[in-house]
Amino acid sequence: MTQLILASSSPRRKELLKLLQQPFDVIAAEVDERMDQFSSPEETVMNLARKKAKAVAKDYHNSYVIGADTIVTIGNEILGKPRNAQEAKNMLNSLSGKTHTVYTGTAILHEEQQELFVGKADVTFWELSDEEIDRYIQSGEPFDKAGGYAIQGYGALFVKKIHGDYYSVVGFPIGKVYRVLKKMGYPFKNEKN
Repeated sequence: MTQLILASSSPRRKELLKLLQQPFDVIAAEVDERMDQFSSPEETVMNLARKKAKAVAKDYHNSYVIGADTIVTIGNEILGKPRNAQEAKNMLNSLSGKTHTVYTGTAILHEEQQELFVGKADVTFWELSDEEIDRYIQSGEPFDKAGGYAIQGYGALFVKKIHGDYYSVVGFPIGKVYRVLKKMGYPFKNEKN
């Protein structure tokens, strides 16, 4: 039986994958997420997404395995996930009043097939006060989010405009995932997850 597997523990990716109305399993990939600072942002997210998908696919040969990774860039700096409140504050201060770019790389593996793609969006923040940033950090939402914010959560209050794929900012370009799975021959069923 063919399986659909999400190689991520992200609750956001899991919720978006449910939109396909297909049964799937979540098997978090255990990989080193350190970034190669010599790669472009596109190469960085594609490599990390592929690494996650491969880590799971090696044990599930007949499955369609989806890996994804998201980063935020401002200027030449790549912002990953803040490790503590000070890093979150620094990230949010650097994004305040400016436009940054969010990249989400996705890898879908099935047997010998491999499809890699990157979604991208430019996001402009309003000017943020120290009080707004501190209150947001106290909510706990910035942690485990690339760039220190969640556009689908309270972080939406900071967004002045977005140009590009909203779902790439969330971390999972579900429309493209659907189309790539169809192209790869995934046998869609009319079942709800």
